[in-house]
Amino acid sequence: MPTLYSIAIGSDHAGYKYKQAIIAALQADGHTLRDYGTDSEASCDYPDFVRPPAVAVAKGEVHYAIVLGGSGNGEAIVANKVKGVRCGVCWTEQVAIWNRAHNDANCISLGARTITEAEAIAIVRVWLATPFEGGRHIARIAKIETL
Repeated sequence: MPTLYSIAIGSDHAGYKYKQAIIAALQADGHTLRDYGTDSEASCDYPDFVRPPAVAVAKGEVHYAIVLGGSGNGEAIVANKVKGVRCGVCWTEQVAIWNRAHNDANCISLGARTITEAEAIAIVRVWLATPFEGGRHIARIAKIETL
């Protein structure tokens, strides 16, 4: 049986539809989701909806965070401004595996304008299922944490 997680999720207007689909898919898998918005496709500023999930993961209120936007780049930048968050933009399942296995990422960023909805769900699922490898990566993460 897979491990179940509590997950914070937030998006801007560009990521709204994918956010809703990811929430439905992950809830069907048994995960618990905290939705930090946005609640429509009306234009909004992504920092307002991306920072709260990042803060929730940094505070240990949830296991992981998922942030979405048009490209995922701005969202990752915002999330990484929160101390203790390691967020990367993932556009394939393999990138998601490396993100978790090598970086022990606790936040994933997705670009709704760069991948399909089905790819987004698959990427998140593989990301959640991938363990951190440890080993040589531990020292690198320790260096990141001192920055």
